[in-house]
Amino acid sequence: MKKPAPAQPVLMIVDDEPAQRELMGGFLQRQGLEIIEASSAESMLELLDVRPPDMILLDVRLPNMSGIEALPKIRQRLPAVPVVLITAFADVRQAVDAVKRGADDYLSKPIDLEELKVSVFDALGMRSVGDPKSKLTLPELPTEFVCESSAMRGLIETIAVVAPSDAPILIQGQSGSGKEWIAKLIHQWSHRAKHPIVTTNCAGLSATLVESELFGHVKGAFTGASENRLGMFRSAAGGTLFLDEIGEMPLEMQPKLLRALETHQVTPVGADRAVEVDTRLIAATNRNLQDEVTEGRFREDLYYRLNVVELIVPPLADRREDIIPLARQFASQFANRQVRFSPQASRAMLAHTWVGNVRELRNAIQRACLLCQGDVILPEHLPAHVAVDQRAELPDAGRLSQVERATILATLEECDGNRTKAAKVLGISRRALIYKLRDIDDG
Repeated sequence: MKKPAPAQPVLMIVDDEPAQRELMGGFLQRQGLEIIEASSAESMLELLDVRPPDMILLDVRLPNMSGIEALPKIRQRLPAVPVVLITAFADVRQAVDAVKRGADDYLSKPIDLEELKVSVFDALGMRSVGDPKSKLTLPELPTEFVCESSAMRGLIETIAVVAPSDAPILIQGQSGSGKEWIAKLIHQWSHRAKHPIVTTNCAGLSATLVESELFGHVKGAFTGASENRLGMFRSAAGGTLFLDEIGEMPLEMQPKLLRALETHQVTPVGADRAVEVDTRLIAATNRNLQDEVTEGRFREDLYYRLNVVELIVPPLADRREDIIPLARQFASQFANRQVRFSPQASRAMLAHTWVGNVRELRNAIQRACLLCQGDVILPEHLPAHVAVDQRAELPDAGRLSQVERATILATLEECDGNRTKAAKVLGISRRALIYKLRDIDDG
């Protein structure tokens, strides 16, 4: 007789933000959990009597009754059910006190999905949930998107999880690291892909006209307003609005942006009534917004509203396996013929720190393609400060570094797979190269 399939653990998510519930619920449902949602502590308490869950994820900041106030009431009904608090950074001390009074754990916003999964598994006393054979299937990447490094693969997998939701996303990363590319990929992988993505740099918006730029205006609202203007929110209707360098948003404009996010309405300048908008917001910054909040230059409530999901784009120095593929891609754009990189040029690029990240690499390859007269790009075609970095040290033993791994693979490719020639270029024995290639395969 066939045994019945074990029941799915039931997880209740209590949060007043639909996007947050959608994000966490969708992610944990794919891990094999059954999800129940509640938008307030009051509705949660009613549901506890109807469908007692195996675990509760409880937001601290809720309307009327807070998560902290609801905790004793949960314990009266379900003393043994694990409760994990979701807390904003400013409420961490309060959450720690709540753990002492009966909560099992707490997680800080923005939620790290992997940390969320581990916390839920631990609280439920489970090693795994769901079908172990069912792995995340990534949508097709655009042909111009390079993702050879483990750092970028991890980011891409997270994007595949969060893109289908409507949750606001905050992308953080150094200047030139490719934050706009990430925003476009999120839009492309979302259900909004058939609608427009509108992008703007907040640093380039006039302080006097930023409200009109975002929300639009009616004819005659101010001097020069000769016709109605939709504004970016309505221009991106059904799609995505990408606000780059959100940290440059004027402080006096931030409450209006917050209200637009909370109500899904905008009021054009000079208009008498608000207009409904269906637009997903993605923001990006190279600043530490928590520091900006502490210094009073960025509103805390807007920061947490934007930062439902935080994506950190790794600098190029942390994704060296992507350097040569990116360089080849840029060379195909800028060269009017087929060109390749000499092993010395490849090693110089791999050893360079790339403070300007992908943007700096792109500019370096554009310069090299202009200076190269033949079909091989040499170190002297690269900017002088890049060309000097031609020695990527290859240790004799131990774990392969990113630089070493990328250098070996790039050199082997430039030598058409000839291991003897590649070993000579690298300055190591053929046997040492074979051992290192085994380490790469095992890694």
